[in-house]
Amino acid sequence: MTNFTPAELARHLKDGLLSFPATAFTADLEFDEATYREHVAWQASYEVGGLFAAGGTGEGFSLTPEENARVIRAAVEASRPEVPVLGSAGGWTKNAIANAQAAEDAGAEGLLILPPYLTECSQEGLREHVGAIADSTRLPLIVYNRANAVYSAETIASLAGAHENFIGFKDALGDIEHLAKVTSLNGDRLFYLGGLPTAEVYALPLLQMGMSTYSSAMFNFVPEFALDFYRDVRAQDRTAINEKLARFVLPYADIRDRGEGYGVSIIKAGLDIIGRPVGPVRPPLTDLGEQDVADLGALIVAAGIEPEPVR
Repeated sequence: MTNFTPAELARHLKDGLLSFPATAFTADLEFDEATYREHVAWQASYEVGGLFAAGGTGEGFSLTPEENARVIRAAVEASRPEVPVLGSAGGWTKNAIANAQAAEDAGAEGLLILPPYLTECSQEGLREHVGAIADSTRLPLIVYNRANAVYSAETIASLAGAHENFIGFKDALGDIEHLAKVTSLNGDRLFYLGGLPTAEVYALPLLQMGMSTYSSAMFNFVPEFALDFYRDVRAQDRTAINEKLARFVLPYADIRDRGEGYGVSIIKAGLDIIGRPVGPVRPPLTDLGEQDVADLGALIVAAGIEPEPVR
């Protein structure tokens, strides 16, 4: 049983920091449920708006449908009622529908629709894909605008008009003209969230575009810092934001940019460094190199942002 209607969930999510818990794996790359539950419970102990299970940072692309369902159920059971857990639905339409229905069965409050796999997509195809998922579940849906799933403002408006449970638009492109079209045409019917890599870099300018929140990957291992940064963004405190960008965020992004796929790997490295390991990444991702890990550890110390013990 869910705690939020679609409209209530949208209002709740738009005014709080969001994150994607890293999925824990054992050394032989099997899902480590006990460690994952512990990680989600720690993440949910903070005043965060919501957690997206089995998303990009959660390596949802590497999970089987059965694992996807297990990960979402474990996250729901490990979180608090005040911190809603949303699942993910990816791949071709039938696979995404199976993900959606499993997420609903697991008690998730909502769903992020990931881009379909590999192929180019027309606007009509995207409409049919999202519409079929929306019709298959009562869960509120958020589309992820990235890669091969770039939704026009008109497609978003059509989906919003046809499906009450379509509530949000997450953007990972940062195309200002495109965002202006989407937000001006759809207005308050949806809520809008930033999803660019290391979203903190773009958070203040995108706030002016109507994106009142974003998904913070670094919340996984420096939650206090991530929440402080979000508060600065909402207060539009440019001085505080620039100080935090210089002290940690931009040097962190430089380490992230040293390798392909490091956007996920650096999160797991950070968790190792602070003493909350969740295992390696799954191929085709690769873990950070030794020097990268050393540099990240030194940066965390120099920035003075190692998290406090759980309250």
